[in-house]
Amino acid sequence: MKPESTNHNKGINDGLYKSFGEGDIPSVLEAMDEEIIWNEAEGNAYADGNPYIGPEAVLKGVFERVGAEHEYFKLEDIELHEMSNNQVLVTLRYDAKVKETGKTYNAQVAHLWTLKDGKVSAFQQYVDTKKLNDAMSK
Repeated sequence: MKPESTNHNKGINDGLYKSFGEGDIPSVLEAMDEEIIWNEAEGNAYADGNPYIGPEAVLKGVFERVGAEHEYFKLEDIELHEMSNNQVLVTLRYDAKVKETGKTYNAQVAHLWTLKDGKVSAFQQYVDTKKLNDAMSK
């Protein structure tokens, strides 16, 4: 793979995180392939719909639920790591507060993104699901 291809993919992912942080979900969805395969971490409450196929499924099954169930949900300490095979690994933290319980969490996270023709074709989340589930439990 040519370095510029990897840098291009890294740039696409950087834009995704900036858009998400600004609440610009339409731009995030626009960057997804129409047949994206999205998987939340096993044990995550949002994994009940795995795999989510297509941007609309990700919007309804993940993004809208996260927004509805959290007082705030921030992505912090985002670091993008170049990989081969059109993949980008992103390490970060979720800093969030659950509305129903009032509990907060700050969890270590990794996202593995696969890109094809300038669009995100696959996503896999890895996260400390115990931390998330503890915060969501009464």
